[in-house]
Amino acid sequence: MKPYEIKQMIIDDGFDGQESVTAEFTHNHNDYSITFNKADLELLNTWLFEAETSIPANLSDDMIESIREDIKKRI
Repeated sequence: MKPYEIKQMIIDDGFDGQESVTAEFTHNHNDYSITFNKADLELLNTWLFEAETSIPANLSDDMIESIREDIKKRI
């Protein structure tokens, strides 16, 4: 079983002139967002949502790679 659950994915064809893929997911009862460049799935940013704000998330390389593989299978 994976340590996270992807809740939704958004493919944006207008982000800074390039397509991106954003996945919203939960991990340890927290909500996160991770965005990759769609063309090569290079990591663009990660966010942790707390209360009424968001802060940059500190995700492990293993978790980022696992999410990247999930996204690759879905697009």
